[in-house]
Amino acid sequence: IKHDLSNANQATPKITWFGHSSYLIQYQGKNILVDPVFSGNAAPVTFAVKSFLGTDVYTEKDMPHIDLVIISHDHYDHLDYKTVSALKSQTDKFLMPLGVSSHFMSWGFDEKQTHELDWWETFNFNSEIKVTATPARHFSGRSFERAKTLWASYVLELGQYKIFIGGDSGYDDQFAKIGQKFGTIDIAMLECGQYGVNWPYIHMFPEQTAQAAKDLNAKFLFPVHWGKFILSVHSWNESIQRVSKKAQEIGVHITTPIIGEPIILNQTMPDSKWWEKL
Repeated sequence: IKHDLSNANQATPKITWFGHSSYLIQYQGKNILVDPVFSGNAAPVTFAVKSFLGTDVYTEKDMPHIDLVIISHDHYDHLDYKTVSALKSQTDKFLMPLGVSSHFMSWGFDEKQTHELDWWETFNFNSEIKVTATPARHFSGRSFERAKTLWASYVLELGQYKIFIGGDSGYDDQFAKIGQKFGTIDIAMLECGQYGVNWPYIHMFPEQTAQAAKDLNAKFLFPVHWGKFILSVHSWNESIQRVSKKAQEIGVHITTPIIGEPIILNQTMPDSKWWEKL
């Protein structure tokens, strides 16, 4: 599905998913882009971790002017050199965890175009939009370097609305703590895919994703981090099947758009099981 992204003048937040953990949030004339990866692969070399056929519906050329790009951490499936470089001239600000701007500086970005946050620090974009970096249980690193930069989740406040940007994270009590601090979350974008029994602490299993949404007091769960790349050994649609089942069992409302299908918060919340038809 592909639609025009130029109209950002939404009275309620509109979210368009581009597969994996990339999505655009539009609200009151502002465009906020999360972890954009449009180059067709999620690895340091172009022949590895290629996107599924048909998932590259959108590219940076389809993006409107971007007010804020939010980066959760520096792994290749969340921070893509080709994509952010292509977006450089049409983006006002890049927001990221501590240390990640070092990559941007090495790529020729102006330091004034980037802003770093530690956990629990807040960035006020304007009087209506603010972003607080929150903890995540993950790690960082590109190539052979590890843990030289921070990783984060975020609470994005858009007027009266609160959106949780989960990034990558294993499950622990941080979700309940964030939920207690911020109260009700209108929608939580949480990773659901690329898990494995050999790395249980850095990626949640689907059942934990549903529980994390409940811990966050989220009105809706939007499972991401699936549907575009294979970074684990499970089948491509196993994660969405498992999280959907668990969400129903514990009373968590779930929205499951196909790539490019817009969510309009509290108005249009797609919930078809489209993956069963492929």
